[in-house]
Amino acid sequence: MDKKINILYVDDEANNLIAFKANFRNYYNVYTSESAAEGLQILKENKIHIIITDQRMPNMTGVEFLESIIKEYPDPIRMLLTGYVDISAVIEAINKGQVYRYIMKPINVDDLKITIDNAFEVYSLREENKELMKSLLRVNKQLEFMLRQKLLSLDSNPDA
Repeated sequence: MDKKINILYVDDEANNLIAFKANFRNYYNVYTSESAAEGLQILKENKIHIIITDQRMPNMTGVEFLESIIKEYPDPIRMLLTGYVDISAVIEAINKGQVYRYIMKPINVDDLKITIDNAFEVYSLREENKELMKSLLRVNKQLEFMLRQKLLSLDSNPDA
């Protein structure tokens, strides 16, 4: 891996934030936030690749937070973490928050590391795809221009 993955972890429980950072700081750049508002500020100041948020928080659920940032921050891979089995939250997470994974607490550190690495692979492939599309569009415009030039030269010189 050329560069460290930037992860934002949002959870209203400070102990969970401390434990997450302790478990993953050697592998990733970990940004933590105790609220959605603080998480939004971190997003404004840093390029975040993966967002992991707790579902049950005061003022705003994890799904509401993820849904609220999609328009301005569409690229980060989103994961929802919860200690409660709530099928309606799962459906909301998928439909509204565009969640990549729904993870149950307590977390298994090794499994979550694999999930994060896989999520970053998806992120990287999406970024590569965007760059390839830009390149394809640029080349297509160049070909269209060359074709127009050729057609113009044929129109002005019908004997060619």
